[in-house]
Amino acid sequence: MEKTSVRRFSTSIIKPKPDQEDKPRLALTPWDLPILSAHYIQKGLLFPNLQNSLVDSLRHSLSRALAIFYPLAGRLVTETDDISSCISIDCNAAGAEFVHAAADITVDDVLAPIDVPPIVQSFFPLNEAVNHDGHFLPLLAVQLTELRDGYFIGCSFNHAVADGSAFWQFFTSWAEITRNGTTAAISRPPVTQRCFLNGTSEVRLPFKDVNVLIERYKPPPLTDRFFHFSRQSISRLKARANEEAKKYNISSFQALSALTWRSIVRAMGLPRDEKTTCKFSVDSRSRLNPPLSRDYFGNAIGMISATATVEKLLDNKLGWAAAVLNQNVAAHTDEVVRGALDAWVTSPKIHHLSALNGQAVTTGSSPRFDVYGVDFGWGKAAAVRSGIDNKFSGKITSFPGREGIGSIDLEICLPSAAMRALVTDDEFVEFIAAMD
Repeated sequence: MEKTSVRRFSTSIIKPKPDQEDKPRLALTPWDLPILSAHYIQKGLLFPNLQNSLVDSLRHSLSRALAIFYPLAGRLVTETDDISSCISIDCNAAGAEFVHAAADITVDDVLAPIDVPPIVQSFFPLNEAVNHDGHFLPLLAVQLTELRDGYFIGCSFNHAVADGSAFWQFFTSWAEITRNGTTAAISRPPVTQRCFLNGTSEVRLPFKDVNVLIERYKPPPLTDRFFHFSRQSISRLKARANEEAKKYNISSFQALSALTWRSIVRAMGLPRDEKTTCKFSVDSRSRLNPPLSRDYFGNAIGMISATATVEKLLDNKLGWAAAVLNQNVAAHTDEVVRGALDAWVTSPKIHHLSALNGQAVTTGSSPRFDVYGVDFGWGKAAAVRSGIDNKFSGKITSFPGREGIGSIDLEICLPSAAMRALVTDDEFVEFIAAMD
């Protein structure tokens, strides 16, 4: 399989249909702008049992989906003066990219290896594109890769346009249109108006040329592996964390984050006097007062960050780490969210992925996303996979387990030596389960 390559049959631009009148430009917000240097979101689904005539069907339904999620059919545009710039989404219906490809492998070839096989990276278009590239690249590109006995649908989605919650809303809606027909209404239309919490309608950056602030980050060699945590395992983990912390409001995800933080720090062999940080993203929509609609189609994520010395993290129990994370989540209030955005406007900064590589345990995505609810009418997906982008040492991507009901899958990226240490870590191994 190492010698197998993905063959591209065609690449086309899909424009929104039915045609609509021009839409106003959507200025990027203080949630969107800091991640201009990050890569596109890359997530996709693996389906067994190859269907016939998928290409035309998916192209037609995608054009309908783009008419609804119209920012994805646009391009970024920058307006400048002598001292500043403003970046917006020009909703000009330029279109999204659709790639039709094939690989001479099976579904089991993707699922069976212990580590995610490198060929999966080729199931996604626009590898290594950063969000700022949306000035000249499509804001959305999808690839249908036919396998011997199945197919993979991979989406590359400009993260400056919207976050993971919006990504899965789009993916689910596209599948709904494919399943029900292009004339049917979707169950969750997006709210596309941008949200500026400080009352403005745009943010002007104090840089004439933002491009000079963009980093072209390439990850070092990493081992990429999925770990499964069953509902029963998660329940035991949560109970232990709450018992050790002597509190009963630590969530399953906080307990799991504490476990991975401690286990990865041990696997990395960090010095005991060094500081270590655990970060994970949270959806701020429901934390605002008044809350944003869950269908808000933009970025609305905040980053929870907890820091401790390696000595303190490892000498205390799991419950201690979980309690630290719990306190930081509770502190992510409306006031804190608004204050952080105002502070960024006062002193704007473009985040670089290189600053995260090996410096923190960072978890993205969410087990709350309805990944396996994406229903094209072909049956439930066999697995979810991500592309090469936005990965670094210590990066974790969380997904719901395929069987649902509280199970969680984690995709973990580490150098090979650290991964070997992680899979023999007693505390970590106690809770992982075999993948179904």
